[in-house]
Amino acid sequence: MPATMTAEHSAMIAYPDKMTARSAVWRALDDQGQAAYPFPPRGRIPNFKGAELAARRLLDHPWFASVKHLKANPDAPQLPVRVGALRRGITVYVPTPRLKGGFRRLDPAKIPEGDYRKAASLTHMDDYAESVGLRDLPAFDLIVTGSVAVTRAGKRCGKGHGYGDLEFAILRELGHPPPRVATTVHDLQLVEDFPSERHDLPVSLIVTPDATIEVAASLPPPLGIDWSLLKPEDLAAMPILADLKAIKQPRPVVSTDGSPDCAT
Repeated sequence: MPATMTAEHSAMIAYPDKMTARSAVWRALDDQGQAAYPFPPRGRIPNFKGAELAARRLLDHPWFASVKHLKANPDAPQLPVRVGALRRGITVYVPTPRLKGGFRRLDPAKIPEGDYRKAASLTHMDDYAESVGLRDLPAFDLIVTGSVAVTRAGKRCGKGHGYGDLEFAILRELGHPPPRVATTVHDLQLVEDFPSERHDLPVSLIVTPDATIEVAASLPPPLGIDWSLLKPEDLAAMPILADLKAIKQPRPVVSTDGSPDCAT
């Protein structure tokens, strides 16, 4: 690997695993001076110089023309996407960090226009957002997700905790159709390849400050949650999963002859 990796070098490297890809991207953003606050980029969905430009590119893409309900991640590089969506009258749904509090809804009709940026920021979002139960989540027209590394084939890896994958899987468990998924990244985050897993969230549109890449053949989306990957402490830390199980679990009822039965 070159001592100083450029975007061209990065895009030609196939990594043996996701962690190696993440580490290379974090290091490249730092070494090239392309990381933006908050610092350091390592260990997070990295903010990057040009995030506003990438957001404008994404918001101007034809896919956004008919979007009414958008799910967007709460990380810093996608802040300008959330703000731009609110300005277009789009209702934005944001998962709480680590899914500890479920989902929040930002309704532009209920937020003063001058407060859109403040409302879309993680620091102040709770002052403007409404909590939304799983039953009240709409079918999303588009998902915008943050990424650490992506490939032109639509593979994506986040910071390694799996929350983006899990959020998508929750929607599938609720019976929602799989929406398109877009991500905004720096050119240094675009790599040749890394191994993927069946539960990974695939992306269909990759937007950088300088390019818009539509994935030619999107990877198959996950069908739902792989419960075997979740530990007891995960279930305890994310009450939303217990809510999901309650929604999906058949309710016992009593049949006309007095014997127990089940209903969904």
